[in-house]
Amino acid sequence: MMFQFPVPTLDNFAVVVEYYIALLLTVFTLVLELVALVHCAIQRSDAFRAVGTLSKPVWLLLIGGSTLLTLLLGASPLGLIGLVGLVAASVYLLDVKPGLRDLHSGGLW
Repeated sequence: MMFQFPVPTLDNFAVVVEYYIALLLTVFTLVLELVALVHCAIQRSDAFRAVGTLSKPVWLLLIGGSTLLTLLLGASPLGLIGLVGLVAASVYLLDVKPGLRDLHSGGLW
């Protein structure tokens, strides 16, 4: 069962703005996590050891678990669970992905 955001009424403008900002951040986090998860899944396992980072199963567990929690709970990146997922996906995309790209000299992405 997926968490549903309650749609606020226009009685309180601040609540409406906060709702849509949280929804936008959640969608952004989910897209970032999915991109990181797909990229991690298509890489070779030995490439992670060559780059000198965590193993592929650990990255898949971190990113996949956070993606699953974001999907099931609608975890906003403003909360602890959403923030952990956002940080894990960001570290993978900003640190590990460039190392893998340099190792493969091109790659799919």
